[in-house]
Amino acid sequence: MALLEINNLKTYFFTRNGVVKSVDGIDFSIEKGEILGIVGESGAGKSITGFSILNLIDDPGKIVAGEIIFNGINLLTLSEEKLEKIRGNEISMVFQDPQTSLNPVISIGDQLIETILYHNKKVAKKDARKTCLDILKLVGMPAAEKRMGSYPHQLSGGMKQRVVIAMALLNNPKLLIADEPTTALDVTIQAQILYLMKKLSKDMNSSLILITHDIAVVSQLCDKIAVMYAGRIVEYGRKKDIIFNPMHPYTKGLVACLPKLNDENDRLYQIPGIMPSLLNLPEGCYFKNRCDYADEECNTYPEKKQIDKRILFCHKVKEN
Repeated sequence: MALLEINNLKTYFFTRNGVVKSVDGIDFSIEKGEILGIVGESGAGKSITGFSILNLIDDPGKIVAGEIIFNGINLLTLSEEKLEKIRGNEISMVFQDPQTSLNPVISIGDQLIETILYHNKKVAKKDARKTCLDILKLVGMPAAEKRMGSYPHQLSGGMKQRVVIAMALLNNPKLLIADEPTTALDVTIQAQILYLMKKLSKDMNSSLILITHDIAVVSQLCDKIAVMYAGRIVEYGRKKDIIFNPMHPYTKGLVACLPKLNDENDRLYQIPGIMPSLLNLPEGCYFKNRCDYADEECNTYPEKKQIDKRILFCHKVKEN
């Protein structure tokens, strides 16, 4: 049985201008110890997918359909009280900007200790402090003992991201969701943080959902990849299939955007056009206005196709 299974998930935002279908009927699953990458352009619905799993959708947003099965339980049927016991305990999230995840007037140590005591009220504060110190060392925090007394503004971006990752791992969650965890960091620190997350996932046998716009990142870290476009998953499968043999035209475009060391052309490839507004989606395939292969057949949205262990939605790809 999969650790997490998403079935026909729909999360809509009901605005004055109309309904924004941020997540519109997606399906995927993740096994224990597996790393899944969700990749796509900004506004594709990646982050909303992560927030939906934890039911952290604010008004005017609402999960209107679907199932989120975690350890055999549909999270959408649970009360807020029961969900709170799962959030931060069995499922944790690393948010995009560590600065907004940390309280500026409370020391790092106190914030970490509070996270443990909230979910485990019987733990002594002395024991909680030792656990926090150990986890800071585990995520590679330099001078961990000293940093326990530091405040967020006294730490670099990379240090703050390590604190947020440590906080997410404190209660040994079964599933970690990382939403663009390296966006605010420079390239060398990005590589360190991504390697760290992969190592911790494997060492702790926890599953990881990595949300990113960078297909180069998922090509290095993930076991499976889900490619999102305009609120829907257009291609989903094993990393080696998606990266080395992309089938959907959008996935092909993302892979083609990767720089190549032996490429003599000066200009990088870019997918023409922009993603349509989620308030005004075109009839048929949402990618058709940017696709080199589009024709009249693309005026209807493609049915799901399964080719080996891959799922995709495209008229131009034929099943075996």
